[in-house]
Amino acid sequence: MINSVKKWLVSLGPGIVTAAIVFGPSKITITSKMGAMYGYSLLWVVVVAIFFMIVFTSIGSRLGVATDASLLATIRNTYGKWVSGLMGIGIFLVTTSFQAGNSIGIGISLSEATGTSPTRWILLFNVISIGLLFFRNFYKTLERLMIAIVALMLFAFLTTMFMVQPDVSGILRGFVPAVPQGSTGLVIAFTASCFSVVGAFYQAYLMQARKRLRPGAPLENSNGFAGMVILGIMSAVVMICAAAVLHVKGIPVNKASDMARALEPLFGHNASLLFLVGLFGASFSSLIGNATIGGSLLSDGFGYGSQLDSKVVKGLIALVMVIGAMVAVSYEKPPLELIIFAQSVTIFLVPFIGTAMYLLSNKRSLMGEYVNTSFIKYAGLAGLLLLFALAIYNFQELFLK
Repeated sequence: MINSVKKWLVSLGPGIVTAAIVFGPSKITITSKMGAMYGYSLLWVVVVAIFFMIVFTSIGSRLGVATDASLLATIRNTYGKWVSGLMGIGIFLVTTSFQAGNSIGIGISLSEATGTSPTRWILLFNVISIGLLFFRNFYKTLERLMIAIVALMLFAFLTTMFMVQPDVSGILRGFVPAVPQGSTGLVIAFTASCFSVVGAFYQAYLMQARKRLRPGAPLENSNGFAGMVILGIMSAVVMICAAAVLHVKGIPVNKASDMARALEPLFGHNASLLFLVGLFGASFSSLIGNATIGGSLLSDGFGYGSQLDSKVVKGLIALVMVIGAMVAVSYEKPPLELIIFAQSVTIFLVPFIGTAMYLLSNKRSLMGEYVNTSFIKYAGLAGLLLLFALAIYNFQELFLK
């Protein structure tokens, strides 16, 4: 019995890693703004985004289990070198833009906790993250670190939620779909950040790393479902906390300290620090995870492989971190503005990445017994239509108005 439970927990690793990568400072920022501005009324968006994230994470997992070649290598063999190369470049650029937001999240969480400049913390933790690349067993180190940080975030946010005693009836009403006036931009930003096709894409690589690392380990529970449920719970909890405290007091989230300072009258300085610990955990886990995705997939897109022990891959991961840190240190506008904008623009790229995943996972000649079920096929198609619709709407909002 104990061995069975242990094997089950071990099999959850790839999904937990994906959840930790996706749950960055952007998720805390956007969900806090949604709760602060619109109370509990947008909780239903979490359910929709998580549902489609589960679908595409399952697709990524199936691709990882069914194929021995990496996903970008499979795309290169199926659609040509230029397609895999463009995808590698696109993912590299997206993760680099996210990296600036992750660095800012680390900087503001530690600077507000210690009363110091965020620049020193941004530089310090990027150096630490680059140092982690030289651990011999980088995937195992990454997985353990992600699981620890996710557990820390869950504890911090759940504790805060139970202490604020939110309105249960308001929470239940929040799961009934409604779009308050002026909320569309935040809905798009949240959907783009939570329904992370790039994170689902990387799930295939995590599954293959798991197969190489533990050939006999069970893979049937590694489809990312548990990790995505945790991601949804964390997103909902942050929104509920913001609705219960910030919305009631009429405090908008214009900077990170708004989220923490709003809790101080109820719980004192320690509760504020608890919230900042969660912000730091989300930022640091994404700092490593996003850079890993950007560097390894750019390398693989051009045919150099995605092995995390490769010098080329490590160099490109470090490059993502360096560029992100430089942007974070030099960015003059309010930091939360950069975080939200980075999430919004990703909606232009992800529909095409999702389409490639979807088409490949429906090929029985490639997938064998892991080909998409009818449910995954239709749900995946609905997810793609949603992504294209959001991309078109966001293009109109950003460039045609």
